[in-house]
Amino acid sequence: MAFLQIDKLLETVVKENCSDLHITTGQPPVVRMSGRMIRLETKSMDGEDTTALMKSITPERNQQELQEVGGTDFGFAFGDKARFRVAVFKQRGQIAMVLRKIPTEFLTFEQLGLPPVITELITRPRGLFLVTGPTGSGKTTSLASMINYLNDHYDHHIITLEDPIEYYHHHKKSTINQREIGVDVPSFPEALKRALRMDPDVILVGEMRDLETIESAITAAETGHIVFGTLHTTGAQGTVDRIIDVFPTQQQEQIRTQLSVAIIGILSQALLPRKPKGVVAAFEMLVVTPAIANLIREAKTYRINSSIQTGRKFGMQLLDDALFDLWRKGLCDEREVVIRSVQPGELKAKIQLAKKGLLDDDGDYDDDDEWEDD
Repeated sequence: MAFLQIDKLLETVVKENCSDLHITTGQPPVVRMSGRMIRLETKSMDGEDTTALMKSITPERNQQELQEVGGTDFGFAFGDKARFRVAVFKQRGQIAMVLRKIPTEFLTFEQLGLPPVITELITRPRGLFLVTGPTGSGKTTSLASMINYLNDHYDHHIITLEDPIEYYHHHKKSTINQREIGVDVPSFPEALKRALRMDPDVILVGEMRDLETIESAITAAETGHIVFGTLHTTGAQGTVDRIIDVFPTQQQEQIRTQLSVAIIGILSQALLPRKPKGVVAAFEMLVVTPAIANLIREAKTYRINSSIQTGRKFGMQLLDDALFDLWRKGLCDEREVVIRSVQPGELKAKIQLAKKGLLDDDGDYDDDDEWEDD
Protein backbone atom coordinates (compact mmCIF):
# COMPACT_ATOMS: atom_id res chain seq x y z
CA MET A 1 0.00 0.00 0.00
CA ALA A 2 2.74 2.42 1.03
CA PHE A 3 4.72 1.75 -2.12
CA LEU A 4 1.72 2.56 -4.29
CA GLN A 5 1.23 5.69 -2.25
CA ILE A 6 4.84 6.86 -2.59
CA ASP A 7 4.60 6.14 -6.32
CA LYS A 8 1.56 8.38 -6.57
CA LEU A 9 3.27 11.18 -4.64
CA LEU A 10 6.43 11.00 -6.77
CA GLU A 11 4.28 10.99 -9.90
CA THR A 12 2.76 14.29 -8.71
CA VAL A 13 6.22 15.77 -8.04
CA VAL A 14 7.39 14.86 -11.57
CA LYS A 15 4.18 15.93 -13.32
CA GLU A 16 3.84 19.27 -11.50
CA ASN A 17 7.59 19.97 -11.77
CA CYS A 18 8.06 20.33 -8.00
CA SER A 19 11.56 20.47 -6.56
CA ASP A 20 10.90 18.71 -3.22
CA LEU A 21 8.44 16.49 -1.38
CA HIS A 22 8.12 16.85 2.41
CA ILE A 23 6.62 14.06 4.51
CA THR A 24 6.00 14.48 8.24
CA THR A 25 3.35 13.63 10.81
CA GLY A 26 0.31 15.77 11.55
CA GLN A 27 -0.26 17.10 8.03
CA PRO A 28 -0.68 15.93 4.42
CA PRO A 29 2.40 15.64 2.17
CA VAL A 30 3.79 19.05 1.12
CA VAL A 31 5.54 19.90 -2.17
CA ARG A 32 7.81 22.82 -2.99
CA MET A 33 6.91 24.51 -6.28
CA SER A 34 8.73 27.60 -7.57
CA GLY A 35 10.20 28.02 -4.11
CA ARG A 36 6.80 27.93 -2.31
CA MET A 37 5.54 25.17 0.01
CA ILE A 38 2.13 23.78 -1.00
CA ARG A 39 0.07 21.19 0.94
CA LEU A 40 -1.41 18.39 -1.15
CA GLU A 41 -5.14 17.84 -0.72
CA THR A 42 -4.95 14.38 0.84
CA LYS A 43 -5.33 13.03 4.35
CA SER A 44 -3.09 14.06 7.22
CA MET A 45 -0.37 11.49 7.98
CA ASP A 46 0.30 9.78 11.29
CA GLY A 47 3.40 7.96 12.51
CA GLU A 48 2.37 4.67 10.89
CA ASP A 49 1.94 6.37 7.50
CA THR A 50 5.32 8.06 7.53
CA THR A 51 7.09 4.88 8.72
CA ALA A 52 5.43 2.80 5.98
CA LEU A 53 6.40 5.36 3.31
CA MET A 54 9.97 5.42 4.60
CA LYS A 55 10.29 1.61 4.61
CA SER A 56 8.97 1.38 1.06
CA ILE A 57 12.00 3.23 -0.38
CA THR A 58 14.82 3.15 2.20
CA PRO A 59 17.62 0.56 1.78
CA GLU A 60 18.33 -1.72 4.76
CA ARG A 61 21.73 -0.07 5.37
CA ASN A 62 20.09 3.35 5.67
CA GLN A 63 17.30 2.09 7.93
CA GLN A 64 20.03 0.85 10.25
CA GLU A 65 21.81 4.23 10.17
CA LEU A 66 18.48 5.95 10.93
CA GLN A 67 18.09 3.81 14.06
CA GLU A 68 21.68 4.44 15.16
CA VAL A 69 22.08 8.19 14.55
CA GLY A 70 18.55 9.46 13.92
CA GLY A 71 19.03 10.35 10.24
CA THR A 72 20.25 9.06 6.88
CA ASP A 73 20.63 10.18 3.25
CA PHE A 74 20.50 8.22 0.02
CA GLY A 75 19.61 8.53 -3.65
CA PHE A 76 17.22 6.38 -5.68
CA ALA A 77 15.72 6.24 -9.16
CA PHE A 78 11.99 6.56 -9.75
CA GLY A 79 11.91 4.37 -12.88
CA ASP A 80 13.33 6.39 -15.75
CA LYS A 81 11.31 9.48 -14.80
CA ALA A 82 13.58 11.06 -12.20
CA ARG A 83 16.13 10.48 -9.48
CA PHE A 84 15.59 11.61 -5.92
CA ARG A 85 17.94 12.52 -3.10
CA VAL A 86 16.29 11.51 0.16
CA ALA A 87 16.89 12.75 3.71
CA VAL A 88 15.15 10.59 6.34
CA PHE A 89 15.19 11.79 9.95
CA LYS A 90 13.42 11.47 13.26
CA GLN A 91 11.43 14.31 14.80
CA ARG A 92 9.44 14.02 18.04
CA GLY A 93 10.23 10.32 17.89
CA GLN A 94 8.46 9.93 14.52
CA ILE A 95 9.80 9.48 10.99
CA ALA A 96 9.97 12.42 8.55
CA MET A 97 11.44 12.64 5.03
CA VAL A 98 12.41 15.21 2.43
CA LEU A 99 12.81 14.00 -1.15
CA ARG A 100 14.54 16.31 -3.62
CA LYS A 101 14.02 15.68 -7.33
CA ILE A 102 17.20 15.53 -9.38
CA PRO A 103 16.58 16.21 -13.07
CA THR A 104 17.67 13.38 -15.37
CA GLU A 105 18.77 15.75 -18.14
CA PHE A 106 21.82 17.97 -18.00
CA LEU A 107 21.25 21.65 -18.67
CA THR A 108 23.69 23.64 -20.79
CA PHE A 109 25.64 26.61 -19.40
CA GLU A 110 23.36 28.89 -21.43
CA GLN A 111 20.18 27.33 -20.00
CA LEU A 112 21.50 27.77 -16.47
CA GLY A 113 22.71 31.30 -17.21
CA LEU A 114 26.26 30.48 -16.05
CA PRO A 115 28.96 33.12 -16.66
CA PRO A 116 30.62 32.38 -20.06
CA VAL A 117 34.16 32.50 -18.60
CA ILE A 118 33.49 29.11 -16.92
CA THR A 119 34.19 27.26 -20.18
CA GLU A 120 37.72 28.66 -20.24
CA LEU A 121 38.38 27.99 -16.54
CA ILE A 122 37.26 24.37 -16.34
CA THR A 123 39.24 23.36 -19.43
CA ARG A 124 42.57 24.40 -17.92
CA PRO A 125 45.02 21.57 -17.17
CA ARG A 126 44.93 22.11 -13.41
CA GLY A 127 43.47 24.16 -10.60
CA LEU A 128 40.81 24.32 -7.90
CA PHE A 129 37.37 25.53 -9.02
CA LEU A 130 34.82 26.08 -6.25
CA VAL A 131 31.04 26.29 -6.49
CA THR A 132 29.50 27.80 -3.37
CA GLY A 133 26.16 28.85 -1.97
CA PRO A 134 23.58 27.80 0.63
CA THR A 135 21.81 24.44 0.49
CA GLY A 136 19.30 24.36 -2.35
CA SER A 137 21.04 27.02 -4.45
CA GLY A 138 21.65 24.68 -7.39
CA LYS A 139 25.36 23.90 -6.83
CA THR A 140 24.92 20.22 -7.77
CA THR A 141 23.12 21.13 -11.00
CA SER A 142 25.85 23.59 -12.04
CA LEU A 143 28.61 21.08 -11.30
CA ALA A 144 26.79 18.29 -13.15
CA SER A 145 26.54 20.60 -16.15
CA MET A 146 30.30 21.27 -16.02
CA ILE A 147 31.19 17.57 -15.72
CA ASN A 148 28.82 16.82 -18.61
CA TYR A 149 30.51 19.53 -20.73
CA LEU A 150 33.94 17.97 -20.13
CA ASN A 151 32.49 14.51 -20.85
CA ASP A 152 31.14 15.77 -24.20
CA HIS A 153 34.35 17.47 -25.31
CA TYR A 154 37.42 15.92 -23.63
CA ASP A 155 38.94 12.47 -23.23
CA HIS A 156 39.49 12.73 -19.47
CA HIS A 157 39.34 10.35 -16.55
CA ILE A 158 36.81 11.99 -14.22
CA ILE A 159 36.29 10.77 -10.64
CA THR A 160 33.37 12.13 -8.61
CA LEU A 161 33.15 11.72 -4.83
CA GLU A 162 29.56 12.29 -3.75
CA ASP A 163 27.29 11.88 -0.74
CA PRO A 164 24.96 10.63 -2.19
CA ILE A 165 25.40 10.35 -5.98
CA GLU A 166 22.79 12.58 -7.57
CA TYR A 167 23.20 12.94 -11.33
CA TYR A 168 24.30 9.74 -13.10
CA HIS A 169 26.91 10.30 -15.81
CA HIS A 170 27.49 7.90 -18.72
CA HIS A 171 30.89 7.48 -20.36
CA LYS A 172 31.00 9.64 -23.49
CA LYS A 173 34.37 11.08 -24.51
CA SER A 174 35.52 10.74 -20.91
CA THR A 175 35.63 7.78 -18.55
CA ILE A 176 33.63 8.68 -15.43
CA ASN A 177 33.82 6.80 -12.13
CA GLN A 178 31.36 7.95 -9.47
CA ARG A 179 32.08 6.93 -5.86
CA GLU A 180 29.42 7.26 -3.20
CA ILE A 181 30.55 8.05 0.35
CA GLY A 182 29.27 5.38 2.74
CA VAL A 183 28.69 2.87 -0.09
CA ASP A 184 31.88 2.72 -2.18
CA VAL A 185 34.25 4.42 0.25
CA PRO A 186 33.89 5.41 3.93
CA SER A 187 34.76 9.14 3.87
CA PHE A 188 35.74 12.14 1.73
CA PRO A 189 39.38 12.29 2.96
CA GLU A 190 39.84 8.56 2.27
CA ALA A 191 38.16 8.87 -1.16
CA LEU A 192 40.34 11.82 -2.14
CA LYS A 193 43.55 10.12 -1.02
CA ARG A 194 42.68 7.04 -3.13
CA ALA A 195 41.55 9.12 -6.12
CA LEU A 196 45.05 10.53 -6.59
CA ARG A 197 46.30 6.99 -7.32
CA MET A 198 43.68 6.37 -10.01
CA ASP A 199 45.25 8.45 -12.80
CA PRO A 200 42.54 11.15 -12.71
CA ASP A 201 42.39 14.29 -14.84
CA VAL A 202 39.37 15.71 -13.01
CA ILE A 203 38.18 15.11 -9.43
CA LEU A 204 34.86 16.36 -8.09
CA VAL A 205 34.70 16.59 -4.29
CA GLY A 206 31.02 16.76 -3.31
CA GLU A 207 31.67 18.57 -0.04
CA MET A 208 34.82 20.16 1.34
CA ARG A 209 33.75 20.13 4.96
CA ASP A 210 36.90 19.40 6.98
CA LEU A 211 40.55 20.38 7.13
CA GLU A 212 41.83 17.07 5.73
CA THR A 213 39.56 17.20 2.65
CA ILE A 214 40.34 20.87 1.94
CA GLU A 215 44.08 20.26 2.29
CA SER A 216 43.97 17.23 -0.03
CA ALA A 217 41.88 19.10 -2.61
CA ILE A 218 44.37 22.01 -2.70
CA THR A 219 47.29 19.59 -3.06
CA ALA A 220 45.52 17.68 -5.85
CA ALA A 221 44.88 20.96 -7.71
CA GLU A 222 48.53 21.98 -7.35
CA THR A 223 49.80 18.67 -8.71
CA GLY A 224 48.15 18.81 -12.11
CA HIS A 225 44.46 17.97 -11.74
CA ILE A 226 41.30 19.98 -12.15
CA VAL A 227 39.49 19.75 -8.81
CA PHE A 228 35.88 20.84 -8.38
CA GLY A 229 34.66 21.42 -4.83
CA THR A 230 31.63 22.83 -3.06
CA LEU A 231 31.26 24.89 0.12
CA HIS A 232 28.17 26.31 1.85
CA THR A 233 29.55 29.86 1.77
CA THR A 234 28.10 32.97 0.15
CA GLY A 235 30.35 35.11 -2.03
CA ALA A 236 33.93 34.57 -3.19
CA GLN A 237 35.53 36.67 -0.46
CA GLY A 238 33.74 34.73 2.30
CA THR A 239 34.75 31.45 0.65
CA VAL A 240 38.48 32.24 0.64
CA ASP A 241 38.27 33.38 4.29
CA ARG A 242 36.38 30.22 5.30
CA ILE A 243 38.99 27.93 3.72
CA ILE A 244 41.87 29.70 5.45
CA ASP A 245 40.05 29.86 8.81
CA VAL A 246 39.65 26.07 8.86
CA PHE A 247 43.41 25.76 9.41
CA PRO A 248 45.29 26.35 12.68
CA THR A 249 46.85 29.84 12.91
CA GLN A 250 50.41 28.62 12.42
CA GLN A 251 49.45 26.93 9.14
CA GLN A 252 47.44 29.79 7.66
CA GLU A 253 50.28 31.61 5.95
CA GLN A 254 51.37 28.44 4.14
CA ILE A 255 47.77 27.66 3.09
CA ARG A 256 47.32 31.20 1.75
CA THR A 257 50.34 30.68 -0.48
CA GLN A 258 49.18 27.22 -1.61
CA LEU A 259 45.62 28.41 -2.22
CA SER A 260 46.77 31.45 -4.21
CA VAL A 261 48.61 29.09 -6.60
CA ALA A 262 45.93 26.37 -6.76
CA ILE A 263 42.65 28.29 -7.01
CA ILE A 264 41.46 29.36 -10.47
CA GLY A 265 37.89 30.48 -9.85
CA ILE A 266 34.92 30.66 -7.49
CA LEU A 267 31.30 30.58 -8.63
CA SER A 268 28.90 31.60 -5.87
CA GLN A 269 25.21 31.19 -6.54
CA ALA A 270 21.74 31.84 -5.16
CA LEU A 271 18.39 30.52 -6.38
CA LEU A 272 15.33 32.80 -6.29
CA PRO A 273 11.62 32.53 -7.09
CA ARG A 274 11.05 33.95 -10.58
CA LYS A 275 7.97 36.00 -11.49
CA PRO A 276 5.33 34.76 -12.25
CA LYS A 277 6.58 31.20 -11.58
CA GLY A 278 9.68 29.07 -11.68
CA VAL A 279 13.16 29.83 -10.32
CA VAL A 280 16.16 31.79 -11.55
CA ALA A 281 19.80 31.79 -10.43
CA ALA A 282 22.07 34.73 -9.61
CA PHE A 283 25.83 34.19 -9.86
CA GLU A 284 28.96 35.76 -8.45
CA MET A 285 32.07 34.96 -10.49
CA LEU A 286 35.63 35.36 -9.27
CA VAL A 287 38.38 34.66 -11.79
CA VAL A 288 41.72 34.37 -10.00
CA THR A 289 44.08 36.74 -11.81
CA PRO A 290 47.70 37.29 -10.64
CA ALA A 291 46.48 40.41 -8.79
CA ILE A 292 43.81 38.43 -6.90
CA ALA A 293 46.29 35.62 -6.17
CA ASN A 294 48.45 38.30 -4.51
CA LEU A 295 45.54 39.49 -2.36
CA ILE A 296 44.99 35.90 -1.15
CA ARG A 297 48.70 35.40 -0.45
CA GLU A 298 49.04 38.73 1.39
CA ALA A 299 45.90 38.22 3.55
CA LYS A 300 44.09 41.14 1.87
CA THR A 301 40.91 39.21 1.04
CA TYR A 302 38.83 42.23 2.14
CA ARG A 303 39.83 43.78 -1.22
CA ILE A 304 38.50 40.87 -3.31
CA ASN A 305 35.03 42.37 -3.78
CA SER A 306 36.33 45.63 -5.24
CA SER A 307 38.64 43.60 -7.53
CA ILE A 308 35.62 41.63 -8.79
CA GLN A 309 33.82 44.91 -9.46
CA THR A 310 36.70 46.24 -11.57
CA GLY A 311 37.32 42.84 -13.19
CA ARG A 312 34.33 42.77 -15.55
CA LYS A 313 36.65 42.47 -18.54
CA PHE A 314 37.85 39.13 -17.13
CA GLY A 315 34.27 37.87 -16.85
CA MET A 316 33.83 38.67 -13.16
CA GLN A 317 30.70 39.87 -11.41
CA LEU A 318 29.47 40.39 -7.85
CA LEU A 319 26.47 38.45 -6.56
CA ASP A 320 24.75 41.66 -5.47
CA ASP A 321 25.12 43.12 -8.98
CA ALA A 322 23.56 39.97 -10.47
CA LEU A 323 20.70 40.20 -7.95
CA PHE A 324 20.19 43.91 -8.78
CA ASP A 325 19.94 42.96 -12.49
CA LEU A 326 17.27 40.34 -11.75
CA TRP A 327 15.25 42.96 -9.87
CA ARG A 328 15.75 45.60 -12.58
CA LYS A 329 14.66 43.20 -15.33
CA GLY A 330 11.47 42.53 -13.36
CA LEU A 331 12.32 38.82 -12.91
CA CYS A 332 12.38 38.86 -9.09
CA ASP A 333 10.77 40.78 -6.23
CA GLU A 334 12.83 43.33 -4.33
CA ARG A 335 12.46 41.40 -1.06
CA GLU A 336 13.75 38.16 -2.65
CA VAL A 337 16.92 39.77 -4.03
CA VAL A 338 17.66 41.72 -0.84
CA ILE A 339 17.45 38.70 1.51
CA ARG A 340 19.93 36.76 -0.63
CA SER A 341 22.46 39.54 -1.00
CA VAL A 342 25.88 39.69 0.62
CA GLN A 343 25.36 43.34 1.65
CA PRO A 344 21.58 43.81 1.95
CA GLY A 345 21.78 47.43 3.16
CA GLU A 346 23.81 48.54 0.14
CA LEU A 347 21.63 46.65 -2.34
CA LYS A 348 18.48 48.16 -0.84
CA ALA A 349 19.95 51.66 -1.14
CA LYS A 350 20.92 51.00 -4.76
CA ILE A 351 17.38 49.81 -5.59
CA GLN A 352 15.97 53.00 -4.03
CA LEU A 353 18.30 55.12 -6.23
CA ALA A 354 17.25 53.14 -9.31
CA LYS A 355 13.59 53.75 -8.49
CA LYS A 356 14.33 57.48 -8.47
CA GLY A 357 16.10 57.21 -11.84
CA LEU A 358 19.52 58.08 -10.38
CA LEU A 359 21.45 55.15 -11.90
CA ASP A 360 22.67 54.66 -15.47
CA ASP A 361 22.18 51.51 -17.59
CA ASP A 362 25.14 49.72 -15.95
CA GLY A 363 23.69 50.27 -12.49
CA ASP A 364 26.32 52.91 -11.70
CA TYR A 365 25.60 56.37 -10.34
CA ASP A 366 24.53 58.75 -13.05
CA ASP A 367 27.01 61.64 -12.94
CA ASP A 368 24.61 64.02 -14.68
CA ASP A 369 22.23 63.94 -11.74
CA GLU A 370 22.90 65.38 -8.35
CA TRP A 371 21.73 63.05 -5.67
CA GLU A 372 21.82 62.85 -1.93
CA ASP A 373 21.61 59.88 0.40
CA ASP A 374 18.23 59.37 2.00
